[in-house]
Amino acid sequence: MTAAAPQRVFIIGGAGGIGSAVARSIVAGGGRVFLAGRDAAKLEATAGELDGRWAAVDAADPDAIDACADAAAEQLGGLTGISCCAGSLLLKPAHLTTTAEWQATLAANLTAAFGCVRAAGRLLKAGGGSVVLVSSAAARIGLANHEAIAAAKAGIIGLVLSAAATYARQKIRFNAVAPGLVRTPLTAGLVASELAEKASIAMHPLGRLGEPEDVARAIAFLLDPAQDWITGQVLGVDGGLADLKTRSG
Repeated sequence: MTAAAPQRVFIIGGAGGIGSAVARSIVAGGGRVFLAGRDAAKLEATAGELDGRWAAVDAADPDAIDACADAAAEQLGGLTGISCCAGSLLLKPAHLTTTAEWQATLAANLTAAFGCVRAAGRLLKAGGGSVVLVSSAAARIGLANHEAIAAAKAGIIGLVLSAAATYARQKIRFNAVAPGLVRTPLTAGLVASELAEKASIAMHPLGRLGEPEDVARAIAFLLDPAQDWITGQVLGVDGGLADLKTRSG
C-alpha cells in the first residue's frame, strides 16, 4: 500500500490558541504548515518550534489572504488544506454595539473566512483538498449579548454550505467546527473571576470549558484526506452547549 502524502496546510490565525494547536497536530502527524496572522512575533516563534513557514497578514483583507495563500502554496509545494482560525469576540447587546464594532466583527470573522474560501477555490481545484472554518455554538443557540458575533459566525455556516456545493466536483471539501467557550487568550477575560468561570462551566452539560486541543483535534480530523466523504458539515465541539439541556429548572 502506498503511504499517504504528507499534509501541507495553510492556517490563518496560526499563532492563536486554536490555530497553533492545529499546527502542532498536523506537524505531529508528519505534515507541514504555513502560519499566517497579525502577530509577527508569535508567528515566528510558533513556526520556529514546528519548522514551519509564516507570514504576517491582515486576515480581514481577502486580497492579502490570496497573496499569502499563494506564498504558502509555493513554499510548501502545493496545499492539501486550509483552516481559518482567525476571529474576534464581542459580547454586547445590539443597541450598545457601534457601527465600527459591527463592521470589525464581520471583518475579523466572516470576511476572513471568505478570503480562505476564495483562495481555496483557486489553489485546491487541481487536486482537491479540505477547508475547515471556525463557527461558534453561539450561531446555533440563542445567547444573550452575542448579536454581532453570532451573526458573523452564522454567516460562516452559510458560507460552508454554499462552498461545499459549489466546489464538490473539484473534490474540495468545506466543513466547520462550532466550539463552545474555549480557554484561549481571546476568551481569558470571560473567566477572569471564579464566579464567572463557574457560570460559564455550568452552561456546558459536560461540566468543563473547552481546551484548544479539543477543537484542534476536530479540525485536524476534518483536514485529514482520509475523511474524503465528509463535506458541508458543522461539527459542534461545545461540551453539549448548543444541543443539550440537562437541568429542568
